[in-house]
Amino acid sequence: MDYYKLNFTPEKSDLIPELHERVANRMYNLFTSNGGLYIKIGQAIGANAAFLPKPMQVKFARLFDDAPQIPFSTVDQVFRSELGRPPCGPGGVFEIFEEQAVASASIAQVHRAKLWPQPGDTEEKWVAVKVQKPDVAKQMEWDLGAYRAVMWMFENWAFDLPVYFIVDFISDHLRQELDFVNEANNARKTAEFVANEPRLADSVYIPTVYPEYSTKKVMTAEWIEGVRLSDRPAICALMGESNPLDSPSSLPASMPTKPLRGGVKAIMQVMVELFSAQMFNWGWVHCDPHPGNVIIRPHPSKPTRPQLVLIDHGLYVSVEENFKRQWVELWKGMLAGDFDSVEHVTKQWGMGLPDLVASATLMKPTRLRRPEMRKGETKEASIKRREREAAFQEKMKNMSQYELSVLMKKRLKEFLTDTDRMPKALIFLSRNMRMVQGLFPKRLNIELANIFYTGNNQSLGSPVNRIKITGFWASRSLTQAPHLSFTQRLREWWHYLVFRSVMFSLDLAFWKNKISIWIRRHLGLRPGEGFEDEMERTMRGLAKSNLGVDVSPSAFEG
Repeated sequence: MDYYKLNFTPEKSDLIPELHERVANRMYNLFTSNGGLYIKIGQAIGANAAFLPKPMQVKFARLFDDAPQIPFSTVDQVFRSELGRPPCGPGGVFEIFEEQAVASASIAQVHRAKLWPQPGDTEEKWVAVKVQKPDVAKQMEWDLGAYRAVMWMFENWAFDLPVYFIVDFISDHLRQELDFVNEANNARKTAEFVANEPRLADSVYIPTVYPEYSTKKVMTAEWIEGVRLSDRPAICALMGESNPLDSPSSLPASMPTKPLRGGVKAIMQVMVELFSAQMFNWGWVHCDPHPGNVIIRPHPSKPTRPQLVLIDHGLYVSVEENFKRQWVELWKGMLAGDFDSVEHVTKQWGMGLPDLVASATLMKPTRLRRPEMRKGETKEASIKRREREAAFQEKMKNMSQYELSVLMKKRLKEFLTDTDRMPKALIFLSRNMRMVQGLFPKRLNIELANIFYTGNNQSLGSPVNRIKITGFWASRSLTQAPHLSFTQRLREWWHYLVFRSVMFSLDLAFWKNKISIWIRRHLGLRPGEGFEDEMERTMRGLAKSNLGVDVSPSAFEG
């Protein structure tokens, strides 16, 4: 930390990019050499790295790659400790247990297994077995203590930015991820919510958990045959759509050769609606919805249609009713461009810069409408203020690296005016929304695209209007709130109808973009930007003008 402060000076302004590079390398090496929870913490920082220096954005993105696997001998020890039997063989838990894991993450790895046949079974039952890595549990409290110390030093010694306030909240949720009984309960609770939502019950599925084969360190759930949303070429092949990157695609043998109906739009419509329902209706939000945790399969009873399967239920946040209502009001105000409505909510949350709050939440540049003159401001003072703002924007173009970094710190402090009042759930809600939008570097070659591709709304060509769908769920949720009188419910329905009329302008922008792309494609020209791509470009410009920081094109990856 002292190393950073000693070198972060006006005299060494030209060397600051190199300083950021060295610090990024040291932090990355710290996380990867310690492994386990350190990787998870690094991923948490990486998921919120949009406003960190570019070297940190690039370096931390690598922490999302597959983690090393533990050997089968260690898996066997975990089984004998947790379930009193080996994973397979004579007296084993399963008839078949594949020693090679099919996936590995920072906390656990997943193996494919087959249940012993039971009387009355008509078909084989294959399951996914999630096994916790022993070192994670052993090191957790030491690692969290180190994390707490590092975040304190970040705030008080190194960067002088408010970051320590999130430590307890994130630590508590990281501990919950290590309890697979808790994860099993989360999965069952989510399955109940889905089953009781008519708009999602048929199009979304949560795999069944087998409690008799599950403990705090081992969890067994039904095996799902399908295609992960992260495998874009296979998703396009499954849905019968062309792959713009022309990457080679390979569908699993269990998938149908005839494309499913509805195209990619059907998938993304369901995905955006699912996470909108979680945020605005259920108040129960899956906080790790990266495309690797979403599987698309043919519907079991309607094999020509796709069904979305959501897995990995270790990390959820429960949203209180008061915050949920504020969250809805914030969304309505943001989409209507109403400065007063947004400011009313953000002030309660101890946050300044309402325009930046709206832009960061929507992942699109948002200029909120406000009076020409602020309260108590004369016309002459208003003119002078706007002139000063314009002059400052011009001055920023010639600032040094040091000046821009100082400006960024100042603006971020204005953004978080009172961290005690900020709802901590916002950290995970924002992460959830970024993952659903999932920006991704467009100009990668085929090999890199296959490694880093995140099959989400933008990466699949923005087939649905994400913001419109989310906004409608937000507004309509108020009409379905419990304990409303007839008059109150009637008022909420009126507000909802007014909101829909305001959203018509967003519809026009979306379809204008889609028609433009269609015309250019049929004229043999380059299609141009998709709806999300255009918002990304202008969002990066907004971050530059408001915070004085260059946001990487991949900064909002899931």
